[in-house]
Amino acid sequence: MIPRLAKSSAAAVAVAMLAGCSSPAPSPTVEPLVARIYLEMRPGEAGLPVQLPVSGVAVTVNPKPVIVEYDFTGAQVAEVELGRCLMLRLTPVAARDLYRLSVSSLGRRLVLALNDRVLGARRIEQPISDGVVLIFLEVPDPELSALAARLQQTSAQIAASRRKTSP
Repeated sequence: MIPRLAKSSAAAVAVAMLAGCSSPAPSPTVEPLVARIYLEMRPGEAGLPVQLPVSGVAVTVNPKPVIVEYDFTGAQVAEVELGRCLMLRLTPVAARDLYRLSVSSLGRRLVLALNDRVLGARRIEQPISDGVVLIFLEVPDPELSALAARLQQTSAQIAASRRKTSP
């Protein structure tokens, strides 16, 4: 009887020790969503041809993005007169750069790619002075909300990593 009790106690102690050594289950992480905005080239200029997925609108863009993932501070879905769109907020530096670019690029389009997938375009009708880019995406409304949430989380992760590496 005593050996069996000793074996049970030893087994219980071993299980308790193993439980103490195990690390907590990793929290599910959301795959980063890399947003980049490209500027449409002027007629006759060489560039990278892209096409929107639903409308089939073709746009030739500069292969170098004018706004990259480090330039965003947030993303959310916005309800405007024409419907639901993606609202992207920019850092102060990126907002100034976009303002200068938008002044000289009236009539051209900004094209948004998420993880290298072109999903939306917006014509520059006036200078963009507030650091906010509203853009309609060619995705269903439920997907729009999920994309905005992933972009917001990616922006927060980038901001957190910048704070860690800043002197």
